[in-house]
Amino acid sequence: MPGTNLTRDEAQQRARLLTVDAYEIELDLSGAQEGGTPGDSENGGGTYRSVTTVRFDVAEAGADSFIDLVAPAVHEVRLNGEALDPGEVFKDSRIALPGLRAGRNELTVVADCAYTNTGEGLHRFVDPVDQQAYLYTQFEVPDARRVYASFEQPDLKATFQFTVKAPEGWTVISNSPTPEPSDNVWRFAPTPRISTYITALIAGPYHSVHSSYEKDGRTVPLGIYCRPSLAEHLDAEEIFAVTRQGFEWFQEKFDYAYPFEKYDQLFVPEFNAGAMENAGAVTIRDQYVFRSKVTDAAYEVRAETILHELAHMWFGDLVTMEWWNDLWLNESFATYTSIACQAYAPGSKWPHSWTTFANSMKTWAYRQDQLPSTHPIMAEINDLDDVLVNFDGITYAKGASVLKQLVAYVGMDEFFQGVQAYFKAHAYGNTRLSDLLGALEETSGRDLKTWSKKWLETAGINILRPEIEVDADGVITSFAVRQEAPALPAGAKGEPVLRPHRIAIGAYELRDGKLVRTERIELDVDGELTAVPQLVGERRPAVLLLNDDDLSYAKVRLDEESLKTVTEHLGDFTESLPRALSWASAWDMTRDGELATRDYLALVLSGIGKESDIGVVQSLHRQVKLALDLYAAPDWRETGLATWTAAALEQLRAAEPGSDHQLAWARAFAASARTDDQLELLQGLLDGTEEISGLAVDTELRWSLLHRLAATGRADEKAIAAELDRDKTSAGERYAATCRAARPAAEAKAEAWASVVESDRLPNSLQESVIGGFVQTDQRELLASYTAKYFDAVKDIWNSRSHEMAQQIAVGLYPALQVSQETLDATDAWLASAEPSAALRRLMTESRAGIERALKAQAADAAA
Repeated sequence: MPGTNLTRDEAQQRARLLTVDAYEIELDLSGAQEGGTPGDSENGGGTYRSVTTVRFDVAEAGADSFIDLVAPAVHEVRLNGEALDPGEVFKDSRIALPGLRAGRNELTVVADCAYTNTGEGLHRFVDPVDQQAYLYTQFEVPDARRVYASFEQPDLKATFQFTVKAPEGWTVISNSPTPEPSDNVWRFAPTPRISTYITALIAGPYHSVHSSYEKDGRTVPLGIYCRPSLAEHLDAEEIFAVTRQGFEWFQEKFDYAYPFEKYDQLFVPEFNAGAMENAGAVTIRDQYVFRSKVTDAAYEVRAETILHELAHMWFGDLVTMEWWNDLWLNESFATYTSIACQAYAPGSKWPHSWTTFANSMKTWAYRQDQLPSTHPIMAEINDLDDVLVNFDGITYAKGASVLKQLVAYVGMDEFFQGVQAYFKAHAYGNTRLSDLLGALEETSGRDLKTWSKKWLETAGINILRPEIEVDADGVITSFAVRQEAPALPAGAKGEPVLRPHRIAIGAYELRDGKLVRTERIELDVDGELTAVPQLVGERRPAVLLLNDDDLSYAKVRLDEESLKTVTEHLGDFTESLPRALSWASAWDMTRDGELATRDYLALVLSGIGKESDIGVVQSLHRQVKLALDLYAAPDWRETGLATWTAAALEQLRAAEPGSDHQLAWARAFAASARTDDQLELLQGLLDGTEEISGLAVDTELRWSLLHRLAATGRADEKAIAAELDRDKTSAGERYAATCRAARPAAEAKAEAWASVVESDRLPNSLQESVIGGFVQTDQRELLASYTAKYFDAVKDIWNSRSHEMAQQIAVGLYPALQVSQETLDATDAWLASAEPSAALRRLMTESRAGIERALKAQAADAAA
């Protein structure tokens, strides 16, 4: 039996046989408000009636096929007027369709489908503030079939007409404009031809704000939705402003008007991802409705998410990949264009967005590309199980990095001219990578076949190093860029390869204590050694930075003189991007064991006070803490943590009152406070007996302070309950669950473990919160006994839970803090005996690689 899987071969066979025309879907959600636990069919909130009628053409008379459905019960299957026995044709996740006739066929399926609490299918959430239920769908990759019978693959596009019965007082939103209800029944107009995974339904007593975007005589209605309990925090005008900026920039660059009738953005609870590009009805995690003060970096990330999903309306929704092997292109294009919009759109608040990209997305890509699970950007996707684990740093971050390289390679104007031709040629259809590359070859005149083969069909990362010779007067006599292709990680498929790179080389001089760029050379680098004659005869500058402006995707190393200058003056670059590239290089060297953790800490402490980019500052906070927790030699770790915490408190007290930097340092200090005096300061800030000028100890910061106090044994259940009483919201419930699981007591750990591993009752968000509290870096000894328990339980969990829930547990509870050969041996023994699925094996080998990396870095730190 296929379970819930679908192979590419099956999808291709079905696509050759079928052409789908239209779906009519009727859902009865009138009982959604009643009942208790989602997913329990014994109460009024567990299941709902789903009736699907689908019309499709068949190329071959008498052929057999199937339609996809995941449902507790199927009551009726009627094919071309003939009733089929559900007991015979409905098995696993499929309804068999035997003896199809040539030409038009019509199928009706009547089923009971289940609400979920996992963020997959139709998710049901009850807000503790108003006790109202809120629903939303999440269908990528294969979960439309949890709500209606569907041919669940992206290349079988159709129109979709939803009719929904909902409780009185609710609002229902879908891909088409929201109609006026009649007797609580909402009849939506058919959509354009789209794929199943971007259909959507959001229902509940949502709060909304409306506006419009107007251009060239056309008005596009805009809507923003959230729960009423978040309405006071919804900064709708700021969100509308970012959205209009995206409309303006994308329509100009794509030369194609927005392809749907309206554009709603819905901030929904317990969302697994950042957002989802449902056509005209984008769902976004409601943590992006900020309840407390956040730094500008958070607003920048939210804006990138908004623009990413908007870009998908063209690339992904209007034109859709044929199969999931081009998932990378779908996501990379949206990521690249969203960052480019922030960087280049007139009036953008974040023209430094490429700095953020270099410091966050690129480091994610580099990390992912050095794991045993690394794979070509254009991954081999044989079935749905493959694609579920390919939402990774290769798909999003490396893909977007390589797309940025491609833009530099062909030219930005030529790139967007090719994109314009691509949209016009394939609107409302499906494509492969070759369709886009062909359009770009036409506009740029570049042959992209070799480029594509080396960049998209191979795995791994290159290293670029400068080779410089100077004479006695400091004049450059020879300059070249050496490219290396390190061996792929053990277990990874493929061979290392040298690639063509388009890079810039920046020359920097120290002037009045600042590193200023005095020259920029852009060139193609290919093969093992590329000469750069433009620099010969010039006096050697203080710093020569390869891949300046971050055009290509490669690890960069500095020559000895440049490294010495950067080490002493990293914070003195006048621009944020070369600082970010230097920080990223130092972090990469630390992770690779080339730079000792104690030396990385010293470097950060010497330069972070001069770092103006708040996103970079916050990334450095996370990286330093990670390095100290995992990469520091164990016998020096406490010294390093004490040094870091004292520095964080010093920076907190010195920061400008009320500034983003002050808030960031407050969070960094709260995350690592350890001495009695430091913990007493946290307690004082929490109870109001201590103040730091300008620091607003608001709801979110209060939970951060309490989390650390709980993890160090200074806050008990009574204190947690009291804080939850102040914040009786779903967010408060999540934070309280984290704090309870963080307590350094055996009974607290046992309770947390049982709630996640031995029970499957927790919804996705609470499960994630408990796992986050359970794993505390100061509690290694307390957690050591759970290593064996993890390996005993993980396979059964993987086989019995939904993908999202199982992955949270498999990754989140892996004993990553137990950095030892014993953990490697236990992992190897489990891999050898458990016979896990390919997806679970991949996640386990990635976690194992983290232990290997930490052991190598700890050894390097001990030797320093």
